[in-house]
Amino acid sequence: MATTTPAGVRAHAKHGGGSHGSADGAPMSHRQIMEALTGLLLGMFVAILSSTIVSNALPDIISDLGGGQSAYTWVVTASLLAMTASTPLWGKLADLFSKKLLIQLALVIFVVGSAAAGLSQNPATLITFRAVQGIGMGGLSSLAQIILAAMISPRERGRYNGYLGATFATAMVGGPLIGGVITDTDWLGWRWCFYVGVPFAVIALIVLQRTLHLPVVKRRVKVDWAGAFFITAAVCLLLVWVTFAGDKYDWVSTQTYAMVGGTLALLVIFLLVEAKASEPIIPLRLFRNRTITLASLASLFVGIAMFAGTIYFSQYFQLARNESPTMSGVLTIPMIGGLFLSSTVSGQVITRTGRWKAWLLAGGVLVTGGLGLLGTIRYDTEYWHVAAYMALLGLGVGMMMQNLVLATQNQVDPTDLGAASSVVNFFRSLGGAVGVSALGAVLSTRITHYVEEGASDLPPKYASALSESGSSGSIPDMDALPGPIRTLMESAYGHGIADVFLYAAPIALLALLFSLFIKEVPLKTQGALAQSAQQSAQQSAQAETPADVSAPAGEQERVPALVAATPLAGPEGTQRLAAVATAAAEPGPAGDGIPVRGQVRGAESAPVPQAAITLISLSGRQLGRSVAQADGSYAVDAPGTGSYVLIASADGFQPQASTIVVNGEPLTYDILLSGTSGLTGVVRAAGNALPVKDAMVIVTDVRGDLLASQTTGEHGEFGFAELVPGTVTVAVNAAGYRPRALPVEVGGTGVTRIEVDLDAGAQVQGVVRAPHGPLADARVTLVDAAGNVVGTATTGTDGAYAFTDLDSGDYTVIATGYPPAATALTVTGTGVDGHDIELAHPGE
Repeated sequence: MATTTPAGVRAHAKHGGGSHGSADGAPMSHRQIMEALTGLLLGMFVAILSSTIVSNALPDIISDLGGGQSAYTWVVTASLLAMTASTPLWGKLADLFSKKLLIQLALVIFVVGSAAAGLSQNPATLITFRAVQGIGMGGLSSLAQIILAAMISPRERGRYNGYLGATFATAMVGGPLIGGVITDTDWLGWRWCFYVGVPFAVIALIVLQRTLHLPVVKRRVKVDWAGAFFITAAVCLLLVWVTFAGDKYDWVSTQTYAMVGGTLALLVIFLLVEAKASEPIIPLRLFRNRTITLASLASLFVGIAMFAGTIYFSQYFQLARNESPTMSGVLTIPMIGGLFLSSTVSGQVITRTGRWKAWLLAGGVLVTGGLGLLGTIRYDTEYWHVAAYMALLGLGVGMMMQNLVLATQNQVDPTDLGAASSVVNFFRSLGGAVGVSALGAVLSTRITHYVEEGASDLPPKYASALSESGSSGSIPDMDALPGPIRTLMESAYGHGIADVFLYAAPIALLALLFSLFIKEVPLKTQGALAQSAQQSAQQSAQAETPADVSAPAGEQERVPALVAATPLAGPEGTQRLAAVATAAAEPGPAGDGIPVRGQVRGAESAPVPQAAITLISLSGRQLGRSVAQADGSYAVDAPGTGSYVLIASADGFQPQASTIVVNGEPLTYDILLSGTSGLTGVVRAAGNALPVKDAMVIVTDVRGDLLASQTTGEHGEFGFAELVPGTVTVAVNAAGYRPRALPVEVGGTGVTRIEVDLDAGAQVQGVVRAPHGPLADARVTLVDAAGNVVGTATTGTDGAYAFTDLDSGDYTVIATGYPPAATALTVTGTGVDGHDIELAHPGE
């Protein structure tokens, strides 16, 4: 097995566990993770159960409440809409407040919405409280994944994602079955479909209170309520349009123009709000990351495919094949079984290998193929054909759904984990909501078309019965229809639902195409809490690490502590870790041992030849050295079982250190080296674009720690060769110019080039004099043309004062000490030197 030191190594461990986070940043045991995961899984189970338990009961619910196909669609859409709109807000709040408190609040909201939905007396009330349920469901589904990512490293998360997949599959199978049984049981009735999730939610609340222990963020926060409002309004207006288009009004109509235009306007306002918000609900900078952008788009189309399958199968089996609600749930088991199998198996394999993209692409192929085949079914298609097609769809969804979230979480800083996870969940929920609404409108139109098409072949005596059957959009009672009309309606529903699947297939193909362009980045081996703890430890270590970390003979026992405390970012980190390796470089014992083998890889999994690998003991003795071959492979021998430190370094890469645990069998351990990036640029004067020589350029990281500094050359140029990719702050200061600071995103590879324009910094300076000579302790105030105080100064023994970094313009200098004197002056260019002020009493 293998773990990583707090130094932040990103490595692959093909055997064993990774690093997980606890409340104090220490690794969590498997037992601790499973205890905390129990409450999370119960919360997930409640959320999924609530969305699936009503699927088979909906035909009876809508019929009992007097609703039609539109109400059927909106009972589903309302919860999806609320879940979609609230997901980004839950995610952002998770970055700012206690995740434990938030998930408990989501459970409470869900319980209230469920109880109220069970009391509904008409479709409008039911739709309203389904929206309340959706708000709670949005919190449960997003927070469970966020908390899981905070505790567990991406590499190990595949293993635990299998548990999520199992929970998802159990709720997907159990929900329709439970809903069907409740609906078919006279003394219960469909209202218990909403009540049954309440005890599970209460149990989840209790378990979370006892087992989930996460650090609480303590910082001043400002929630982006304006952003939340505008994104919610935009999504609501979009869903209203796609729901009623083609039914209440034409797709090309005045209403369409108004709603689509309104949606676009709201989105533009949302983007403007997010660009200026200090704590945006969806940080737009996340979309600079190619993986997050592509994963979000792929999730949008996966959501359409996933919800199309889970929602419309119940109508297919009950209305096209005349099955009971209970049997309808049983008949969907092949799809749920496929989802359970693929999510569990893919999670386990990803944990062992660290490779996830192949599963993502295979899932896209299966989803597209499964939907395409489902587009061929009819009301009398043999069930084993339908079962096989459903299984393909389930296998594909299971492979794609969790891995898109995993790929995103692997790419972000711990502080953005909630927002990034919720972005992907938001787009998936949005796809589901839009898909259900749009495909529901398509289904209603197609059913009407097939009924009208088939009605021409019926005898005239069935015309009135056909009208009463609800061909205008209401859910028909198949058992009450005459034989010919019943056959017609079953055929219409079978063919119409098949058309829905067929229309969804090209959408799933888009998900596959976007997934194709996602780069496979090896999974990190630390959870978000561990990464945060590591960053804090590195910051402290930079202030505490001795300047000379070389260990003289007899003192090597302090080397491992230095490895753990050595910051690895930038040129200083390289020098320090090289010094640690030198301190350990003494001859080690020769002879056979336990092989430690693996690959050294860089960006995009490319091999790193000639990488130096050093194996040292925990007491600091060198035990083996190796140089990576052309394919990146290396091999060293450990003298026996135990823990060791493995150091890897290569030209052009940040050195890495990791702790490995060797058991009695060969260990395969892959190492990922992070490449260094360059930053170059030129400093010019803003007014004339001339280069500024000898300007001081300073680069700091997001915490304000100094990374590098340099003065510009003859042509205003500067350059830094070794910087860790990410966001840095570049500050420039030069005599005669106003200082400037700007954020810069250093690319993952290659050299990032910037240009910095400095505004001229005018100055005013002089001496305050009295009749006897320079006046000390005189108060000098500089006021601009608008009457604002720009600055104040107190003269020293030489009577001198100065104001720098001024804009060009008109100013007034007021000096006191004797009776005050005011002088007007105009500042241009580099300012005014020698502006002396004479103070005296009258008559002197």
